[in-house]
Amino acid sequence: MNLDSIWLRFKSFINECVRVLRVTKKPDKTEFLTIVKVSGLGILIIGLAGFIIQMIKVLFFQQG
Repeated sequence: MNLDSIWLRFKSFINECVRVLRVTKKPDKTEFLTIVKVSGLGILIIGLAGFIIQMIKVLFFQQG
C-alpha cells in the first residue's frame, strides 16, 4: 500500500464519521426514559432466565 491509498482511506473514514455525527441527534427526555425502561427490562429478563436455568441445574443435576 502506498501513502496515497492510506490517505484516501483515512479521509473517507473521517468523512463517514462526520456524516454519521450530522445525522444523529440527542434523544429527548421521553425517548431516553423509554430506552432506559426497555434496556432494564431486557437485563431483568435475561438475568431471570439465567437464574432459572441455574436453579434447574442445581436441583436436577447436582452430583451429591
